[in-house]
Amino acid sequence: MIERYVYLDFQLDANRINAMRGLKEMNKLETWYTNGVIHLEMSEVAQIEAARGEKRPTSEKDFGKRPRFEKAFGYIASEIMLPETPQEWQVYKKIESILFPQGATEPSQINDIDIVFKAYQDKTILITNDGGSKRQPAGILGSRDLLQHLNIKVMRDCEAVALVERKIKERDDRARYIANRTGLDLPEWVGKD
Repeated sequence: MIERYVYLDFQLDANRINAMRGLKEMNKLETWYTNGVIHLEMSEVAQIEAARGEKRPTSEKDFGKRPRFEKAFGYIASEIMLPETPQEWQVYKKIESILFPQGATEPSQINDIDIVFKAYQDKTILITNDGGSKRQPAGILGSRDLLQHLNIKVMRDCEAVALVERKIKERDDRARYIANRTGLDLPEWVGKD
């Protein structure tokens, strides 16, 4: 029979940390992650950025008092690996020129490049809310068409939800078809994700 996982791997930007569970679409994505429908992770850089602003817990009694820190460090973090080949260095420099045509000079700009590059390295879809708005037309989202030319997928959390819903429907339709053809029982999760 078919497995529950829909073969979608996402990387979260720091601005999608959902410590207070106030981001409706992120709540859905997190539930699917918990249920094994999708995979969510953060790059090490995004994880540290997301936790910034809250002191590291110093004792067991501190846990539960720093929700951003705990939420960020609750995700698997993938380590940023510097480009190792000439091709990877070329992609890294292209990401920089796309995001920051004048060059990256601030630590936060370098972080953005590293986060996008990590999505490239891991072949994950980067979920962010950086850019693509009237206030900030460029940024990561505003540059997604150019990043797509480098095979880097970037989307908002609402777009990720729509993609996962489409994949869940396809998965459930396949499971129903197989059950009808073989007489096997439907998995208990069909129609529930």
